[in-house]
Amino acid sequence: MNIFIYIAVMALTTYLIRLLPMTIFRTQITNRFVRSFLYYVPYACLAAMTFPAMVHDTDHLLSAILGSIAACVLAYFKKSLIVVAASTCAVVLVTELAYTLI
Repeated sequence: MNIFIYIAVMALTTYLIRLLPMTIFRTQITNRFVRSFLYYVPYACLAAMTFPAMVHDTDHLLSAILGSIAACVLAYFKKSLIVVAASTCAVVLVTELAYTLI
């Protein structure tokens, strides 16, 4: 029974998070600072969710660091998301395999 209450509360929370900005901000946001702040929010949230997972989901910190460097270098050269993700996974895999051989 409690699981249904949890699901209902999470559904309401998710709905309110999406509904409130639509009802509060009906007009175009003209403030330059607020617009620039809102522009970078998705990138900051993605980084905040991704970085801890990169560090904690590998067996060795070096493989996480090398994977992060590979991702940053490929993203800097404007490679596609698939290329960046696949290359980063390959770098982490090779580094982890190298650790098992040593």
